[in-house]
Amino acid sequence: MHEAGHADDIEEAMALAEALRPALHRLHRQLRRETDDPGISPLQALLLVAIVRQPGIGVAELARLEKLRGPTISGHIKAMEREGLVARAAPDPQDRRRNGLIATDKGRGIIHAMKQKRTDWLAFELAKLSPDARAAIRAAIGPLGEIGQ
Repeated sequence: MHEAGHADDIEEAMALAEALRPALHRLHRQLRRETDDPGISPLQALLLVAIVRQPGIGVAELARLEKLRGPTISGHIKAMEREGLVARAAPDPQDRRRNGLIATDKGRGIIHAMKQKRTDWLAFELAKLSPDARAAIRAAIGPLGEIGQ
C-alpha cells in the first residue's frame, strides 16, 4: 500500500473511532445501569464474573487479572464470602497455602440474573430498530469482536 493510502486509512479510522467511542460508552453505561444494585457492588460483580470464568483462581491472580491491589481484592472477597457468593476451594495439592476461589450457586445465580437482565434490555432496544438497522448491527458483530484481540 502506498503512503497516501495508509494516511487515508488512519484518518478514516480516527473519524470512525471518534464516532464509535461515545456510542459504545453510552451503551456500556446503560447496560450497567440495567443491573445496578443486584445486591453487590459493580466491583464485586466484576470479581464474581472472573471467578465464574476461572474457578479456582487465587486472590493474587485475580488482583493481577483485574489490575487491582491484593488488599483491595481481599476485602471484597471476604465480604463476598460472608454473603455466600464465593467460597474457598480445597487447597492446591502443589501449594497447600493456596486456596482458589469458586462461585457458589448463589453467586452464579446473581451473575446469571444480571446477564439475563442485560440481554433482555438489549433485545427490547434492538426490537425497536428497523430490520435494516438490526442487519447492520449483526454485520458489525464480527469486526467489533476483533478489536482488542
